[in-house]
Amino acid sequence: MERNVKTVAIILAGGSGTRFGSDVPKQFTKLSGRTILERTIDIFEKSNNIDEIIIVSISDYFFHISNMINNNKWKKIKSIVSGGNSRVESTLSALNEISKYQYSDANILIHDAVRPFVSEKILSACVEALQKFPAVDTAIPSSDTIVVVDHESMASAFPDRSTLRRGQTPQGFHLNLLQKAYDKIREGTDFNTFTCDCGVVKSMFPDVNMAVVHGDERNIKITNPIDIFMAETLIYMDKENIDFKEDLKNLEGKNIVIFGGRSGIGKSIRDIAMSYGANTFSASRSENAVDVSDIKSISSFLEKIREKVGTIDAVINTSGIMFREEFSLSSYQKIQEMVDTNYMGTINVALMSRQHLLHSQGCLINFSSSSYTRGRSLYAVYSSTKAAVVNISQALSEEWQEDGIRVHCICPERTDTPMRIQNFGVETPSTLLSPDAVARKTLQTLLLPETGLIVGVKLSLDEKN
Repeated sequence: MERNVKTVAIILAGGSGTRFGSDVPKQFTKLSGRTILERTIDIFEKSNNIDEIIIVSISDYFFHISNMINNNKWKKIKSIVSGGNSRVESTLSALNEISKYQYSDANILIHDAVRPFVSEKILSACVEALQKFPAVDTAIPSSDTIVVVDHESMASAFPDRSTLRRGQTPQGFHLNLLQKAYDKIREGTDFNTFTCDCGVVKSMFPDVNMAVVHGDERNIKITNPIDIFMAETLIYMDKENIDFKEDLKNLEGKNIVIFGGRSGIGKSIRDIAMSYGANTFSASRSENAVDVSDIKSISSFLEKIREKVGTIDAVINTSGIMFREEFSLSSYQKIQEMVDTNYMGTINVALMSRQHLLHSQGCLINFSSSSYTRGRSLYAVYSSTKAAVVNISQALSEEWQEDGIRVHCICPERTDTPMRIQNFGVETPSTLLSPDAVARKTLQTLLLPETGLIVGVKLSLDEKN
């Protein structure tokens, strides 16, 4: 539907996040290499439904946000304004800013900065609803029974759950209506009695016809530390299902080092990258006596490659060892070997690769496994080291982002590799990923401009059939 007026997004990022227990406000906490605020703004910046953006933030973070705007090359940011002590005061601050631009009218969408998974579908629904209604809320059905209490005791009968919704954002308004509501609220109403802008408008104008559009369970508000875990999981799921469109022809001419490139997934990465014109250099114990648990052998190998080709554009570490047996029956030697290869090997490769990737502004890709999500019986050490690989990949992606080094981690499901056969025997091929499928997704990830991705690779329906 054609829009007749400008749509301005107000992103409320002024919270201090006292419940979050972090050194920085929660909106500046990072998710897979990008701050929560950055992810939220990016959605509005890329939306065809949004014309301008006003950010309400803590004044101490203005410089940080300005750098964020420059680094992301955002064009829609109209201004950054200081927030108040409450949500209502922060919205009022944004409205005061908007009044300087003397719009005859506009659509206003107000969104929590800590809801970084709002969808374009929701934005479209809100803007479309504002064609017919002066105000709109975003909400989802309540899956839980709501209890009304008074000092810890039941205050009334259970409300009819079919009529209840859980509010989300954005909330949308015609600018003139919102301004009138806030003009009235200035007359002495206690700001702290309101928790949202729809509440302000409905309180000031009880008869206003307010639409409700369907939100999304994914449109979570990051409030407590556990929400970070949920958000990371959502990002992980997004990367499992993403339709990677990066053209592997862009690998041509790139210099790629592959640790563990003699067999399995590493060999597939090498073969596919070469077929697209990349220069690949494989390292492993059996191939050229390069052991990822030996930091000197890694350093020597990388230095020889640098001397030969000048720059190293990417380092991919697929090396891994698994001994599948009960923990109490495992020899200390086997445990040490898994830790040295799977975890310390990841650290060693990262340490020795950094200087080369700093020079090329390149990419480091580590390998974990779908088993990283919980400890697995009969391979406790293996699964725990793979969890550590995910953690260090996330940490390095944040530490090295400003240096221009991208860091990712690939987490494939069960894959038809020699290590799998050695530990689990021969399995039905249709139940396993092919090394080539994992290799292609790895190389496509290498070409992405993002950092900090934890990319799950699952067996597709086509492969299962």
